[in-house]
Amino acid sequence: MMWWQYLLVLVGTFLVDVSPFPLPPAFTVMVLLQATFNLQLWWVIIIGVGGSIFGRYVLTLYIPKLSGKYFKAAKNDDAEFLGKKLKERGWQSHVLVLIYSLLPLPTTPLFVAAGMAKLKPYHILPGFIVGKLISDTIAVLTGKYAAENTENLVRGMVSWKSLVGLIAGLLLVFVFVFVDWRTLIQKRQFALKFKIWK
Repeated sequence: MMWWQYLLVLVGTFLVDVSPFPLPPAFTVMVLLQATFNLQLWWVIIIGVGGSIFGRYVLTLYIPKLSGKYFKAAKNDDAEFLGKKLKERGWQSHVLVLIYSLLPLPTTPLFVAAGMAKLKPYHILPGFIVGKLISDTIAVLTGKYAAENTENLVRGMVSWKSLVGLIAGLLLVFVFVFVDWRTLIQKRQFALKFKIWK
């Protein structure tokens, strides 16, 4: 077993999931490296999901510092208010995160929102871990079947699906950042705030 190739899986999945910007999903890194180096499938899934989880964990830790530096206090207060509402939901918020993690949508906006809301990682990670294990296992198994030709896999990374995922991720970030959540939840009025930067 060549350990450095599995280290590439760990580092690659960590890097795409520690970013606050929607990047290609971590499973694409897993599928590409598994196909390129003919790695043992289950080790790739376990190590890749571990790298993803660690990346998202680190993301939730540093996002509050970035949001405090770049966003106005009102926007950060709005995010914290939303976070408190999620905490009040208890186990229901874990189920919501699990369902979201199973959908073919980028989870970056979810973790950026959680970080800005100053949610502790244990409020979001359990549902994400279960969803990530399920969705990435399916994706990697499907990818292994489809990746008999690595060239086709690389071309497939820039497809209409990846572009739709990127656009959906950016829209979710836009919705989280510019919607006035306190007004929406308390007064049931939709409002946008664009003056959020310091």
